[in-house]
Amino acid sequence: MNEGREARDWQGNPVQCDGCHHRDLLASGGCKPRWACVNDRYARPIDRFFARNSGLAPDYLTHPYFEVCAVASTHANRFYLKGLMDHPDETVRACVALRLPQRLLVEMRNDRDREVRIRVAAALSVARLGLMMRDADYFVRVIVARRARPSLLVHMSDDPESEVRLEVARRLDEKKLSAMMRDEDGRVRAVVAARLPVNELPRMRDDSDWRVRLEVARRIAPEFLPEMAADEDEMVAQLAAGRTNGDLSDSERDAFPRWTDMAGGC
Repeated sequence: MNEGREARDWQGNPVQCDGCHHRDLLASGGCKPRWACVNDRYARPIDRFFARNSGLAPDYLTHPYFEVCAVASTHANRFYLKGLMDHPDETVRACVALRLPQRLLVEMRNDRDREVRIRVAAALSVARLGLMMRDADYFVRVIVARRARPSLLVHMSDDPESEVRLEVARRLDEKKLSAMMRDEDGRVRAVVAARLPVNELPRMRDDSDWRVRLEVARRIAPEFLPEMAADEDEMVAQLAAGRTNGDLSDSERDAFPRWTDMAGGC
């Protein structure tokens, strides 16, 4: 932070220590202009103020400036946070969501702002995540798919957003992956081919996406390799031929690109 800047409050007025009712904290180092000041317009000085004077945080939970209120909520005892769950500013609600106990956090799962719901999905207990698996925002559902119990994922395998289905394909029980073999997104099918039980891979060897066929060729049973060695894609054919001839070590096989590692987009 620039020590030489002029200290101004959230309304643009110069900060005057003489008129502040916390001016007695100056001598003890509890506050410092431009560095640790509750009246500053910037979050860092406000945060430093409450870090030194956390007992004052509850007094500022109704402050008209959202930044003061949000920072105060990160320092105040959790007992005071329930009243901020419906605060008009999403920044305040997002800060509150990170600290609420689970019994209250679940009440914020339908918050009107996506950023708040993302925070809720990241902090909500795994046992309650099912309540958010149909959220209107795709990234909220991505977070749910990343954290939810595997038993819940089968209900998200038909999500309309491919980024969500990618996360599902990465974590779904292998025995249930066959339902996603015909996913419309080749990236999702590539993840499926990388995890599908070997005995089911022949059903994907003619996939229209070469990335999927590459994953199939990497793992499919040897009797199907001669057929795949004639694949129209050079890389797929090379991998299949190398395995057919037995002159491809495991490390060389794994050296072929794994597009599943780059399948995410979030």
